[in-house]
Amino acid sequence: MLGVVVIVFFLFQGFGDPARLILGQRADAGTLNNIRRDLYLDQPKWKQFLYYLNDVSPVSIYNEEELKEKNIHGIGFGNKTRLLIKFPYLRRSYQTRKEVWSMLMEALPGTIILAFLAMFIATVAGMALGILAAIKKDTWLDTTAIFTSVLGISAPSFFMSIVIAYVFGFVLNRYTGLQMTGSLFDTDPFSGRQWQLRNAILPTLTLGIRPMAIIAQLTRGSMLDILNQDFIRTAYAKGLSRKQVIWRHALRNALNPVITAITGWFAELLAGAFFVEYIFGWKGIGKITVDALAKLDFPLVMGSVLVTSFVFITVNMLTDWLYRVVDPRLRPNT
Repeated sequence: MLGVVVIVFFLFQGFGDPARLILGQRADAGTLNNIRRDLYLDQPKWKQFLYYLNDVSPVSIYNEEELKEKNIHGIGFGNKTRLLIKFPYLRRSYQTRKEVWSMLMEALPGTIILAFLAMFIATVAGMALGILAAIKKDTWLDTTAIFTSVLGISAPSFFMSIVIAYVFGFVLNRYTGLQMTGSLFDTDPFSGRQWQLRNAILPTLTLGIRPMAIIAQLTRGSMLDILNQDFIRTAYAKGLSRKQVIWRHALRNALNPVITAITGWFAELLAGAFFVEYIFGWKGIGKITVDALAKLDFPLVMGSVLVTSFVFITVNMLTDWLYRVVDPRLRPNT
């Protein structure tokens, strides 16, 4: 995360004048100087980085004036200068002046729901296709499953977003009742804010296509490898049924590469499906990040990158734990 903070900070240096982005081109010199001082733009670059690192770090040092000005809360030690344990302060948006953290937390539930739904569909459908293809190897079912997965892998998400939105949200709208764009919550002028989970159907389908295809391929290959192992033949020799051998022995031992794919894709989707969210108008981290880039709202973009990086790292750490849960061979000897 420290490496990400360094890259993010120096990557967005030199892109215009933040004070101008906040106040516009007609602002007077005095106001511009005050904004630059508040953003530490009058300091050397190394000092600006230390201030930024202090803001995003969970353990920081602030004086009372800074705490009131930035509205930062946490567990503090000291009087005038405090050592504070807090949530990362990601600063404020140039455009809305809202705190970046609160804006990202408002958008995060939409991305989480979309990622969970997409990965649920991709995991169930992908593993079912992979198991079926392995069991029915060299039959038309195997060929169909392979052909379907190749098509899914070859289809870019941004292209499939446009196709699926047009076909199901426009051409077949009278039959599907689905809209081309929409978010988890839509505001109706008469009834107010409404829960619109059906708006998740099309972006979920789009996001789930590629991971489903990859999971199907990995499940098939891993199952075929396991089914040729000696312990599978031993299980049959002991009189176990085909169903018991496949589900209790073969599948469990074939799950390691599948778990890698599932957690990797889930982390990627949770980190923000930028194009899909933007095309379908789904309010999530991806969409607000693209909107922020268009408006040169760099604090929001930087905060989004940091949050999504943390999510990606955390999910990949959990993957190691899942390996030990699924595969007893990886557990330490007791």
